[in-house]
Amino acid sequence: MTQTDDIKEIRSIMEKSTRFLSLSGLSGIVAGIIALIGAIFAAWFLNKINSPEILNYFNSVGLIANPIIILSVDALIVLVLSATFGLYFSFRKSKKQQITFWNNASKRMFLNFLIPFITGGIFCLLLLFYKSYFLIIPASLIFYGLALVNCSKYTYNSTMFLGLCDIILGILSAFFIESAIWFWALGFGVLHIVYGTIFFFIYDNGTSHK
Repeated sequence: MTQTDDIKEIRSIMEKSTRFLSLSGLSGIVAGIIALIGAIFAAWFLNKINSPEILNYFNSVGLIANPIIILSVDALIVLVLSATFGLYFSFRKSKKQQITFWNNASKRMFLNFLIPFITGGIFCLLLLFYKSYFLIIPASLIFYGLALVNCSKYTYNSTMFLGLCDIILGILSAFFIESAIWFWALGFGVLHIVYGTIFFFIYDNGTSHK
């Protein structure tokens, strides 16, 4: 082993101890697909919101036919499924790498992600409480983007660029409220699929850690 190889090995060990490198591109792809399905349902529902038949159907299956409740349940399902698949694929990748999933690096990464993310969730609930519905989508994109930027220093650096894109989309959606659902679909759906695909081929099957 040459001196260059030794340096690369030491660098790899240091990165594994300070950065969470078990994020999987597959989790981004699946999360994007789930988000797109949720956005398409929300767009369809908003288009049919004045239809008594649609509201009667939701009542018939035991759901309160309140548009805000139905859309909130839709968003919650997207969040839970995305988080579940994200953890599953990341845990599977960590086993493949023979790295402990819950270590100091992953704790720092999740802590730095969750602080802006939970803060944004509480802020969105306040917007819901005060019936400022038009700001919920922009706020969710902006706070999610901030969470990605904040945690990027403890995982792959490229995560920051996805976060910046979501922040920009969140700001734009605040100016184009009538198209906010499509900004949401672009930020949480399309971007995740594109980013997850690139991420998969570079990081999941490659050796880059940047």
